[in-house]
Amino acid sequence: PGMAGPRIAYETEQLELNRNSVFEDAFQKMRNFTSEQMKKKLRIQFVGEEGIDAGGLKREFYKKLSEQMFDPNYALFSRMADSTFQPNRNSDVHAHHLDYFKFCGRMIAKAIYDDQYAEAYFTRSLYKQMLNIPVHYTDLEAYDPEYFKSLKWMLENSVNDLGFFFSIQTEHFGNFTLIDLIPNGSTIPLTDENKIEYITLAAQMKMKTGIEKQIDAFLKGFYELIPLEMIQIFNEKELELLIAGLPTIDVKDLKNNTEYQGYTRESSAIKWFWQIVEQLSQQDLALLLQFVTGTSRVPIGGFSQLPGMSGVQKFQILKARELDKLPSAHTCFNQIDLPEYTSKEELQKKLLLAIREGSEGFGFA
Repeated sequence: PGMAGPRIAYETEQLELNRNSVFEDAFQKMRNFTSEQMKKKLRIQFVGEEGIDAGGLKREFYKKLSEQMFDPNYALFSRMADSTFQPNRNSDVHAHHLDYFKFCGRMIAKAIYDDQYAEAYFTRSLYKQMLNIPVHYTDLEAYDPEYFKSLKWMLENSVNDLGFFFSIQTEHFGNFTLIDLIPNGSTIPLTDENKIEYITLAAQMKMKTGIEKQIDAFLKGFYELIPLEMIQIFNEKELELLIAGLPTIDVKDLKNNTEYQGYTRESSAIKWFWQIVEQLSQQDLALLLQFVTGTSRVPIGGFSQLPGMSGVQKFQILKARELDKLPSAHTCFNQIDLPEYTSKEELQKKLLLAIREGSEGFGFA
């Protein structure tokens, strides 16, 4: 919305595609399009089907394209613990993988340009990189909870006796390689003095440096249609909603699939919580879902199928002790820590502040 530049109605590109291979067909037909061609209107025709593209076929085109983009057979993207996607470190099994990433970036931008939504939910760290915002080690929590926990442990405990060095082991089809995080890292021991640098670099290796080529190709394609300065008005949560659209959130379904720790359904704070949530706009509901689960994606089977760290993990509300704090969240457990505030007004104010502003959690900025 409001992203499109001036356009001339008759400038169209006709695409005839097989419904079962939309992604591959579109890639072959559009890979050599100029930026100007990319900005033209698409007229979609599916092979062997009568159908006039009055918008419905275009919607279907973007839906199919995004489904097939994440097909594991392409090995372009890896599905994370929270069902979001991140470029796959091992995508180079495909000789032309970087051409595909550029195409993916172009098509996500084209969907925005065409006022269409793509069913694409990326990791928080990829959205940040699209916006040129630095990644933070807490961005790992939602999709690699085990690695996140080990880094958090290092932050909170002494590491002097671990015998670690400034290098990490990476795996590429069964072959393990030691990669230095800084020059000669494998000879520099990890200590309590330098551990913050280590945690930052190790997290960046997971989210950024280890998949730099893939991300660069994706961004090159994206920025060709929508330059960085045009989307920098958004934060990473808003960018997800710009790409994927506002989800339809059924509060009753969410409520029926919520578990409590320290509270019961009858607790005042819980009754207030649901009264407040029932009054939220779809925009704020999407922010609540992003805050607690890490993504605005609603599971296909409803909230009884909410994915967590190890399989289905229902939405959880845990009683937090500190009454003066804002609610906080643990996205790997789909859990919100809610203090037992003394009034509904206070709960509403603090909840909205937490989900709208969002907190980077603990640790260092």
